[in-house]
Amino acid sequence: MEQNENTPQTEQTTPQAEGMPSLEELLKAAELKAQEHYDAWMYAKAESENIRRRATEDVSKAQKFAVERFSNEMLAVMDSLQAGLAVQTENIESFKSGMQLTLKQLSSVFEKFNIKEINPVGEKLDPHKHQAIGMVESEQEANTVVNVMQKGYSLNERILRPALVMVAKGKE
Repeated sequence: MEQNENTPQTEQTTPQAEGMPSLEELLKAAELKAQEHYDAWMYAKAESENIRRRATEDVSKAQKFAVERFSNEMLAVMDSLQAGLAVQTENIESFKSGMQLTLKQLSSVFEKFNIKEINPVGEKLDPHKHQAIGMVESEQEANTVVNVMQKGYSLNERILRPALVMVAKGKE
């Protein structure tokens, strides 16, 4: 059977120009690009999870070992106290001398770690630094610290323990 000019051709011709990619090629390229983006997203997600986990571990270790340096310094003070108790002599002067050296050692540790003593005799009562436990008759101005019952301490300007104080009553 011969093909007539009017009979439709069985071969399909594409209306695309020679240089244009086919729809299948475009789809394949888009799928590859989408897979690349998905892989990059999964990598970034895994990396952020690893960073979060490492940060959590670092914070945990920092909390656990935060006082390690301080503890090591305090060991020397403990050794001095134990050595003082182990001495067999009953000489008060040598005992007092040992206690003074140990106190000096402890003060050095406090200074190294910025622990400051609060001894407010003569200062106005500051409820952030002092805790008044009583009032006494005094020639000083009202609410002035007259006596310190127990010294307070601060660490880097943060109050660890307020000073327990007696304050002056107002003059009547």
